[in-house]
Formats: sequence, structure tokens, C-alpha cells
Amino acid sequence: MLFEKLHNREIILAKRSTGMPQLDNFQIVETQLCANENKNDVLIRNRWFRVSISTRLMMSEEAETVKGIPFPPLAIGDTLADAAIGQVINAPTESHLKPGDYVLHSCGWRDFAMVEQGDCIFLGTEIHDPAAYLGHGWTAFAALTQGIQIHRGDVVFISSGAGAIGSMAAQIARKMGATFIIGSTGSQDKVAWMKQVLKYDEVIIRGNAPISEQLHRCAPDGIDVFVDIVGGEQLEAAVSQAREGARLVLLGALSAELADKESTKFSPVEIDSFSLIVKGITMRGYSADRNPEVFSEWVTCLYDSTWDDMVFPSTLFKGLKSAPLALQAACSGRACGVVIVEV
Repeated sequence: MLFEKLHNREIILAKRSTGMPQLDNFQIVETQLCANENKNDVLIRNRWFRVSISTRLMMSEEAETVKGIPFPPLAIGDTLADAAIGQVINAPTESHLKPGDYVLHSCGWRDFAMVEQGDCIFLGTEIHDPAAYLGHGWTAFAALTQGIQIHRGDVVFISSGAGAIGSMAAQIARKMGATFIIGSTGSQDKVAWMKQVLKYDEVIIRGNAPISEQLHRCAPDGIDVFVDIVGGEQLEAAVSQAREGARLVLLGALSAELADKESTKFSPVEIDSFSLIVKGITMRGYSADRNPEVFSEWVTCLYDSTWDDMVFPSTLFKGLKSAPLALQAACSGRACGVVIVEV
């Protein structure tokens, strides 16, 4: 089936942001997709896309001056993008993809996308929970299998425990044998949910008392594993409470990305390096992008009956126009789990 032109809506960056992104930083524009310009392209109708906190840094005024970030800054007029699930409308004749198939790709923030078939991941003919694929379960899974390893009986501390990565890391660590799991959050309102739904044993509330004091009360004998998405004070506390042979995996630095005045890549912290030495602590920065093959392993776990009780927390917004509001919710800490826009 051929399509000459298809009307599309995309959200572009209208102006750079300072501090929290505002609605006037974005603009919805109408474009036209010309199908079959590239015979290897797949035409996709987006159904859901993820909204990530990292977008704040990418669109900020300081984005071009912050060196070393793992994603390129957005320019004025660029279409925003993030992981998306869509249904195939048209695919190359020789492709294994068929109309109606669900695929994962990286061109969210728009109604339709033209994607090179090699950049499409086939998900099946039905999707039961988009958060299982758009969420960061596979990121947490990779961190706990490739970045470090969980040992049976481990005491685990997870910063930003209700977020997209933390909410999955808690459940995966439990599946792998951890017996006591502590999460942190900035919201008292999330504590009951974290304990009842995510099965955290204890929850630390940022701002109630020094993190190190709260962590000591929760784990007086120390922690074996720290999954860090925040950095700053929480990383310092984790080192101070680490047991001999503890493993620390650093996945993010929200204390920098969500700084009140501006988003940066700098998250300074004072760590007792002597503790690292005498306790034999392993501390590793890790990105799941280094092990893309782990995504298929994660999908296999989703179909394993022993993982049937996994929950995939998400905060859902409906309609393309709601995407800027979704980003505000993600950056403000109001959301639970991965933030998703249903197109």
C-alpha cells in the first residue's frame, strides 16, 4: 500500500528553557510525511511514547555549553524525540514487518514516524502494557546483571526509588535474591505506594533528616548494593553505610539534572575514598546502552511465568498536546514510574 503524503503533527522546541520547562518552550507543528522516499523506511502510527527527564537538559539554555552529556542538545526547531511504540502502516516488501505489527523505535513526540527498518524492534501483534517496554525495566535489569551483580541475601538501597528506573530495580533485585530493599523519595505521599506495590521494606524521605542518618536507621549493619539515580548526598550516604565488598552502580545524577536554577551535568559529592579502599567497595558508572543485547533478555523475562507478579508503574497522559505537561510532571517528581503519553 502506497502513501504519497501524510499529514503529521510534531512537537518542536520553540525556545530554550531556563529552569523547569514551560508550555511556551514547545510548539505543535503540522508536517507532511512522504512515504516511500527511502525504500527501507517503515511508516509507523505512534500509539505511546516515553517522556524522559533528560529532555530538560537537552532543551535547556546551557545544553550546548555542558560538555560530555550522552545525548545531543536540541536546537530551536528540532522535533523532540524519545522511545515510542507504534503500529506499522507500511513496510518494505522484503521486510518481516507487516501492517498492524507493534514496533519500538526512537521517534516519539509525533503522530506518525518514518523509521529505517533496522531501527525498529518488533514487539508482536498485541501490546498488553506499554510500560513494560517503554519503562526502564531493561535499564535496571542491565544494571543489576551487567553493571553489578545481586547476591542472595543482599541489602539494597535505591535512590529515586519510585522513579522509572528505581521502581523496576526494586522488583528485579528482589527476584534476584535481595532480601531487604530500601528506597528513597522526595514525597511522603509515595511512601505507602512504594511499600505496598513495589514491596520496599523501608523508605527514606529526602528532607526529613540527613540521608545518612535515615539510612543507618533502616540498615544499621550496612548495605551491600546501591543503585544510584540521584547522586549528591545519597551517594555520600551510601558509601558511608556500605559493607565490605559492597557494589555501587551509578545510573544517573538527578541532583544535577533537576537542580532548581539550571540543569547541569555537575553533581559534586564528598566521598570518603579511604572507605572505598579498606572495604573493597566497587563503584561503577554504567549505561544500559553499552549492552543493547540485554533488551532481548529483558523481553524474555517478561514472558517467564516466574515474573508474572511484576508491576510496571507508569503515569499516563493522553493526547500529543499533553506531552509538555507530562515532561513537567516527570521533572517535578510528581510522577510515579515511567511517564508515558498515549497518542
